[in-house]
Amino acid sequence: MGHREDLLEGAKRCLLEKGFLRTTARDVVKESGTNLASIGYHYGSKDALLVQAYVSLVEGAGDDFDPGWGAGGEMAAAPGSLERFQEVWANIIGSLPETRAIWMLSFELIFQGDRLPEVRKLLAEAQEQGRSGIVPMFNGIPEDELDKETVDTEGRFYQTLLNGLMVQWLFDPDSATSAERLTEGLRRVIAGVKDS
Repeated sequence: MGHREDLLEGAKRCLLEKGFLRTTARDVVKESGTNLASIGYHYGSKDALLVQAYVSLVEGAGDDFDPGWGAGGEMAAAPGSLERFQEVWANIIGSLPETRAIWMLSFELIFQGDRLPEVRKLLAEAQEQGRSGIVPMFNGIPEDELDKETVDTEGRFYQTLLNGLMVQWLFDPDSATSAERLTEGLRRVIAGVKDS
């Protein structure tokens, strides 16, 4: 690996161990075996590097959500079905023990965002990427074929559910919503909606 990749991998390890606010440039350099100048050269700043490392961690966690994309398996349920909805959420929930540190890091960034305006800006830009990445798990359409309206509506819907689910599972896994309950809730909402 080159310095760029070494820095990214070192930053990911630092984030998982220390969090965003406590990770220093020197920590990353020590963990990656590089030098301080290479952070500026390859990423512009320590914060930009840490944001890229965070996005990479989230993308890696997202690969675990969907065996059809991430783990080389296939989804059993048809795209767009309630069964597919439940299957994807079951995969997400099943990955939580391994990805808990990443989601804890996410909430650190949410709560500290006002102190880190540049980081907040970079993460806001990354959210759209997250919205377009989650939609294919549910509807089966490849990410590069999604239209903006789908990403802006369905992507926001799934991202909102994901964030709420993460809060529940991080706070109290024993009382958190299961994939079955989430799907039954959606089924009831759909059944209660009347065509206008």
